[in-house]
Amino acid sequence: MDVPTTVTTALEDRPITGATCLEAGAGVGNTTAGLLAADAARVYAVTNDADHASTVSERVGRREVDRTAVLEADLRDLPLASNSVDVITAHGLCNVLTPQSLERVATELTRVAAAGCHLVVDDYEPLPADAAVRELFALENAVAELVGGRPHLTFYPATMLRRLFAGHGWTFDRERTLLDPVPWTRKHLEAHAAVARSGAEAGELPADLREPLLAELEDLVTAIDEESVGEMYSIAMRFSG
Repeated sequence: MDVPTTVTTALEDRPITGATCLEAGAGVGNTTAGLLAADAARVYAVTNDADHASTVSERVGRREVDRTAVLEADLRDLPLASNSVDVITAHGLCNVLTPQSLERVATELTRVAAAGCHLVVDDYEPLPADAAVRELFALENAVAELVGGRPHLTFYPATMLRRLFAGHGWTFDRERTLLDPVPWTRKHLEAHAAVARSGAEAGELPADLREPLLAELEDLVTAIDEESVGEMYSIAMRFSG
């Protein structure tokens, strides 16, 4: 299974071998694949997205039936027993959580953590004010606010996440840089534009509002093409229990 370097770098100093692990926000299963490659005893891959759950099941679940459980569930209400997980990962998760949801997810991750549990959170620092991709993400958030009343993306500084989890009893262990700068490729930008486009169309925005927004999305993707800017970090913490 192909595992991104950002994942292997984030996990390489954690005791994965023989551990019961949770990938919080499974996405396409990159970290689940990384945990299995590092000899985890069992990995719970949790996502609330049916397409992602299907992708992870197809990619890793069928190959590692005895060691993998793909769960389509809300991270704010995990279907796992308290004090049952040895290693928790959140790779690129926090930036798609609102502050309110982030707090509730932190509470649930703490509930399922066994004494001595390791938590690895990998995410992005807020983008510089002059970053071109920031305009695209701002437009994506504007569509999400208009349609659903909440932003789609929030970039949290590493220091803020450290303070959040410290308030839940986690002790800071280490921080490292995974990417600096972050390569936002044309593929990444088109994926973000697709999210905004889908939201604008599904939300039934008035045509006089929807059409200019969609046109601006396409113009931004074309104008930016790709950009390397910002930082992706990894912080690791321990739970005393």
